[in-house]
Amino acid sequence: MPDKKAISLYKSIQSIQFRSLWTDIKEAIAGSDRDFTSDSIGKALLILSIPMVLEMIMESIFAVVDIFFVSRLGANAVATVGITESSMTIVYAFGMGLSTATTALVARRIGEKKAGKAGIVAFQAIIAGLCVSILIAIPGVIYAKEFLLLMGASEEMAEAGYMFPAIMFGGNAVIMLLFIINAIFRSSGDAAVSMRVLIMANLINIVLDPLLIFGIGPFPELGLKGAAVATTTGRGLAVCYQFYLLFYGNKRIRLELHHLRIKLKVMFQLFKLGAGGILQYIIATSSWIALYRIIAVLGSEVMAGYTISIRILIFVLLPSWGLSNAASTLVGQNLGAKQPERAERTVWITAFANMILLGSVGMVLIIFPETFIRLFINDPGVIINGSISLRIVSFGFVSYALGMVMTQAFNGSGDTSTPTWMNLFCFWMFEIPLAYFLAIVLDMKIQGISISIVAAETALTITAWYFFRKGKWKSVKI
Repeated sequence: MPDKKAISLYKSIQSIQFRSLWTDIKEAIAGSDRDFTSDSIGKALLILSIPMVLEMIMESIFAVVDIFFVSRLGANAVATVGITESSMTIVYAFGMGLSTATTALVARRIGEKKAGKAGIVAFQAIIAGLCVSILIAIPGVIYAKEFLLLMGASEEMAEAGYMFPAIMFGGNAVIMLLFIINAIFRSSGDAAVSMRVLIMANLINIVLDPLLIFGIGPFPELGLKGAAVATTTGRGLAVCYQFYLLFYGNKRIRLELHHLRIKLKVMFQLFKLGAGGILQYIIATSSWIALYRIIAVLGSEVMAGYTISIRILIFVLLPSWGLSNAASTLVGQNLGAKQPERAERTVWITAFANMILLGSVGMVLIIFPETFIRLFINDPGVIINGSISLRIVSFGFVSYALGMVMTQAFNGSGDTSTPTWMNLFCFWMFEIPLAYFLAIVLDMKIQGISISIVAAETALTITAWYFFRKGKWKSVKI
């Protein structure tokens, strides 16, 4: 018989561990004032990654909600949203690129215990984002109708729906600022603030979408235009809340009047680092467009199956992106605190956790791919192709887990050029030619496309591991 005292002690330890974990989760959601350069690495990762994962989920909900309500307006309206969203990737690329640079600089200054200089960086990042957004907004508003026609819309569709891209591009500043200011809070260690900001934006969008699209109650019936107004309003009010917190909130970064000056040296540094981040995202997203072009030759069933499998893939990767973003912040802060070995240890711990997480998810998708594809569609041909794609791509999950953490470690250190060159080589010089050769020349169809994705991501991981081990990222001066 087991010793009763031993059993009691074991249960007590379990209870203490559970309460400790629950306390950490509550702290992560509520916000924390911990010093992440001296606290336990595991606890720091947990407290930073939970709100970052939730933040990314909130960002993905915008598109889902808009499509849900817009689909009631018909195929043309959905197509207009699809065309606009696919082209809005340029806004997202600039926003994410500047956010990457902002994260590296703010995290470094926070690690150096120079909150005042972090505030200066924050203001320069905001001004940089506004300048870029104006350059996108002007042609976006003026040529909205011509843009839809260029992308293949009919004259009727362009005439009826041009206000949607006009409003989205015209109001792109709120998207840009949402990315950048959330990066400011996140990289300073206030990740819970970024999460709450996006929850607020989503709630406003969910309420306004049906009211403005269908004209419920006293609200005007704006149709497709209403979806753009709702989304822009939700994001716009969230940005106002961000500014309130920046100037009046009791957070790690608080903007004062003396921060509100243009610092050309800091601005140049932001654009220099941001250029690498922007190119990273443009190279990566454009390679997916090139893959779609190859898949289009294989027929609608293959394209539909592949599209569904990739959407599932993106959704299950959200927790891993949250972990990777947490690692990026911790790398920047620890390098600022002159603790490069702790920064490296953070990356290895994060990578190990990420590999276990994604590896477990990958096993489920490898065994039961059809179950997940059937959640979206009942067409047998689409289910077969989607299942093949999902199963093959899932074999690379452990590799993806390691690669994305190391890529974000480079970005967090301020080395945005290494991931850019890696993306260019692995996606454009390797993945696209391999996909064409396997899918078209060898007639492997969806199997060939999926194998090329796993091969390219694995090549990216091996390359990232090699350069990470060389350690030059530890000595990047920013």
